[in-house]
Amino acid sequence: MNTIDGQLLDVVIVGAGISGVSAACYLKKQCPEKRYRIIESREQVGGTWDLFRYPGIRSDSDMHTFGFKFKPWTRPKAISDGPSILDYLNETVDEYAVRDSIDFGVRVVSARWLSAESVWETVARDGRGQEVRYRSRLLFMCSGYYRYSAGYTPDLPGLEEFAGTVVHPQLWPDDLDYSNKRVAVIGSGATAVTLIPAMADKASHVTMVQRSPTYILSMPSKDRLANLLNRLMPAAWAYACTRWRNIRFQNYFYKQAIERPAKIRAYILKRLRKALAPEIDVEKHFTPSYDPWTQRLCLVPDSDLFHVLNSGKASVITGTIARITSDGIEMQGGEKIEADVLVTATGIQLELLGGVEFFMDDQKLDFSQRFFYQGMMFSGVPNLIQTFGYINASWTLRADLNSEFVCALLKRMDETGTTQCVPLLRDFELEMGGQDWVTDFNPGYFKRGNHLFPRQGSHSPWHNTQDYLLDLKLLAEGLPDDGVLQFQKPGKADAA
Repeated sequence: MNTIDGQLLDVVIVGAGISGVSAACYLKKQCPEKRYRIIESREQVGGTWDLFRYPGIRSDSDMHTFGFKFKPWTRPKAISDGPSILDYLNETVDEYAVRDSIDFGVRVVSARWLSAESVWETVARDGRGQEVRYRSRLLFMCSGYYRYSAGYTPDLPGLEEFAGTVVHPQLWPDDLDYSNKRVAVIGSGATAVTLIPAMADKASHVTMVQRSPTYILSMPSKDRLANLLNRLMPAAWAYACTRWRNIRFQNYFYKQAIERPAKIRAYILKRLRKALAPEIDVEKHFTPSYDPWTQRLCLVPDSDLFHVLNSGKASVITGTIARITSDGIEMQGGEKIEADVLVTATGIQLELLGGVEFFMDDQKLDFSQRFFYQGMMFSGVPNLIQTFGYINASWTLRADLNSEFVCALLKRMDETGTTQCVPLLRDFELEMGGQDWVTDFNPGYFKRGNHLFPRQGSHSPWHNTQDYLLDLKLLAEGLPDDGVLQFQKPGKADAA
């Protein structure tokens, strides 16, 4: 076979971020005999944590759930900075001897399923533009969920007239000097609430300009119980205890938000009123019109955002931007915000499967016409798995589950002497109505990109639960015997 190393691979993993590292480590642990390679378009491990370099970059999940199940997080801060997370990922890669299996600087452009051979042929290009081909039994897409090349910037009238510096957090320049400058951050999501306290010390003033408020909660950057347990017991035990406590609490809090939104809303606003100075209008600036968890809650460690707002180093303006001027922002109500630097913390662009073109033999695949199986495979498409994390919990919880699933899949194919596995709609499901792949969750980036993604059905295994504990239970005993997941020998799979 004409593969990258002259051999047919068992698995090709696309992406060397959180998901890809998880996939490789699980293969090393559970399927050591399997041949795999990781294709990574960047020159370093890390994905998001190598790409984003804006001030204050940090996790917005606690590291005891954002860390890998198999690799204890032992550092004192549970809400960790980006460089520390990148160090953790590199430690994991080296501990499990994964680095030599990564092809850096190689970008996947297309993938084709060859039915007669039960093989994925993946076409990529290296930094010189030369074509590199991989052939593998299974293709594991760990490429994230957004476009790496550019973030999302809405239409801001007059932006081209601004005389200062405009920067999007996704492409933060290394040489940006904002010392003693007036900074306006457009947006109030996770990135904005991270940037503002991080920039406030150097900038003369930072203004958060938001169209509408976001739910914001503070939590300690250090987990006192976790750090105590680390002193009293082995790291693996301490990590497991903390991890399970946090998983269960987060799951409980999310369900309370869905079932009793008024109660959780009141709880969040009570904490905000206590944390913010009396002169800050909580009703205007921090009371969203939507229920909690219909958009993601923002986390701030040690109330850092609230401290800079209370001190006057930063402020909040809520309303609609009329236009950008040469020296700042003019709001529709007439208010003017002077600025030397504009930060467009306005979100990302969703991208399915890394923007790769997929084919089954000669048929181009349109995933928007497919159904998600268990949130990780696609109806009628063999041997293709992807990882997309939870919206209500850490990304890594899902990544680790999917990695274990892939290992179980490979073992089942070995046991049955089959070469392909494909989820197929049953007869009574052929006319099943589809829903958005994630429901009751409507931030801007989802609204803009939902149409790209497969559909979910009304029942298991086509229902995307967004419930880690339920998914864990469903997959705890290996592959489900659900009558949907079909194991086959070479031949043309049902493309429906």
